[in-house]
Amino acid sequence: MNPTNTSRRAFMRGTLAGAAGLATLPAWAKPIGANGDVRVAVIGFKSRGNGHISSLLKIPGVRLAALCDVDSEVMDKKVAELAKKDIKVKQYKDFRECCADPDIDAITIATPNHSHTLIALTGLANGKHVYVEKPVSHNIWEGRKLVEAAAIAAKKGLVTQHGMQRRSDLGWAAAMEWVKAGHIGKVTLSRGINFKARQSIGKVDAPVAPPATVDYKLWSAPRTELPVNRAKFHYDWHWQWAYGNGDIGNQGPHQLDVARWALGNPDKLPVRLMSFGGRWGYDDDGQTANNQMAYYDYPGNAPLLFDNRGLPMKDMNWTKGFEPVFRIGKTSAPRIGNVIHCEGGFVAESKAYDNDGKAIEKFDNFQDGPDHMLNFIESVRAGKITKDVLHVAHGHHAAALAHLANVSYRLGKKLGTSEVKERLSASKPAQETLSDFFANLEANQVDLSKDLPAVGPWLEFDPESEKFVGEFADEANKIAMEEYASGFELPVIS
Repeated sequence: MNPTNTSRRAFMRGTLAGAAGLATLPAWAKPIGANGDVRVAVIGFKSRGNGHISSLLKIPGVRLAALCDVDSEVMDKKVAELAKKDIKVKQYKDFRECCADPDIDAITIATPNHSHTLIALTGLANGKHVYVEKPVSHNIWEGRKLVEAAAIAAKKGLVTQHGMQRRSDLGWAAAMEWVKAGHIGKVTLSRGINFKARQSIGKVDAPVAPPATVDYKLWSAPRTELPVNRAKFHYDWHWQWAYGNGDIGNQGPHQLDVARWALGNPDKLPVRLMSFGGRWGYDDDGQTANNQMAYYDYPGNAPLLFDNRGLPMKDMNWTKGFEPVFRIGKTSAPRIGNVIHCEGGFVAESKAYDNDGKAIEKFDNFQDGPDHMLNFIESVRAGKITKDVLHVAHGHHAAALAHLANVSYRLGKKLGTSEVKERLSASKPAQETLSDFFANLEANQVDLSKDLPAVGPWLEFDPESEKFVGEFADEANKIAMEEYASGFELPVIS
């Protein structure tokens, strides 16, 4: 799936084909009156999209106008469920037809990662407001295209919002203001943590047929129709590179976003990073790391560290107390969350502590942003983003941090643990995390002298052009872009 000149030509064809019809938005793309219903279509709802539906149905003045899914079984089940509530919706299989419907004002997207940007851009091209789940992109290049398109669409009154709910969380907003005020000194490290059970997805002997109820060409878009090499068609695509981004690109964007927020929302990506990891404990059809660590250097700012673990505490025992716990002194870090390390203490989710681990402040209203969808609808009504933290650019940065780490990891070579320690020798917190990271693997009987980590190189990155530079630039930039199947090139708004 590496890019070639072909992918760039395909992109240009899509640009030329679409530009003439996109110079002005369709006639129905107009502001919604204060008394008019906001008509929304949910695209992709086997999993996260169900949450979109539930949230939308609770918001006054919102009408669920349509559903779109490539799986007829998923569609039939949800339509029948809604019918019992006397809710009737239009039904679409093809996202392009759904986005072209003049009776729809906004779309929300919860499809597999690889199609997020394609559908979001198609929505904007058809004059729709867009809410797109994390990660907003599948690679760095298309994420930037989405941000650029959103800026153009915003001038025409269209809203593009990411799906990272913590940006609408009042508790985190209060914590960030408290840290910014300097109550415990300057930030010295921003840490994201994701310790989540990820068991083997199994291994098929040969490619299997996609479900008969799925339009596989549409599901695959913008990828070509590749052989299905996983037993569980839905969800387990997360661990295969053509469609997913591993857990650093699945759960990770939530914590990467909060970690970047703690650094003051730098408007440029980091200039240097490295990542290492592996898929340990089982041999299956997954390709992404189940344990991975990434370290990012921002100029003039504290570093960012992301720590992902997918194995149990010990003995590959999934039945008792799965997740390991990383400790900061005597205090347990969150298993899934963030820690903001400062000169005089640290913030771990809803509480702040001094350097002795004594709680000194508690932040209320930690509810994972229950009003995030409501904020989107309010922005739609206003014809502009009502809060800067909702802007899709934040989504791009969070997704790109995951993509940057995965590029380094995918370029990695099997090396000993001493090499990892050497590459991160300048950071005491990184060294402490490394020791705990390796100890958890050893507790699960992983022999690190034989089952070596894939250690990625330090990559240099130009945040202005959003291109890799330096020694590994050519290989890295190839991974940072992908092929787009004929007929599914990214549309461009001009």
